[in-house]
Amino acid sequence: MNVSRSPVMASLFPLLLVLGLNPAMAADADLAAFKQAIRAKYDLKEQAFAAGDPDPIINHFYAADVVSTDEQGNTHVGRDELRPLYEEVTAGHFVHIESVYTHVNGNVGWDWANFYVRPKDPASEEKPFSFKILFLWEKVKGEWWCKGDMYTLGEFKKTSGE
Repeated sequence: MNVSRSPVMASLFPLLLVLGLNPAMAADADLAAFKQAIRAKYDLKEQAFAAGDPDPIINHFYAADVVSTDEQGNTHVGRDELRPLYEEVTAGHFVHIESVYTHVNGNVGWDWANFYVRPKDPASEEKPFSFKILFLWEKVKGEWWCKGDMYTLGEFKKTSGE
């Protein structure tokens, strides 16, 4: 909002600044808090892969009504449909998740990320690979839950300033 165009905002803006309620600062704080919260969720997911345990991912990362679409266009709805997929992939892979483009607005947000995958077996002929992934988030009762994701093979190049 252009403060100079609104007499009410123009008169309130100095007071908001004195009280520490700068709207831009609040947005920055919201984004920082969101990034911290989803980083904790990504850490949980990475640790679950390392342990070969899909349960933390299914029960503490994804919302019950999650929708996930893979690189081949297959859609999985709900935790029960995701479970067999994660039972298979957590057994043989390590992952690392790197946020690239993050946005939050109130109780919803999204994060474009690089999702790096490598086999646990060093003798495996499988090569490491990565996905470009979009995670969709919703804050429910104070906790962020992944409500959906969609991914394709590839990797985002980090931009300057990220």
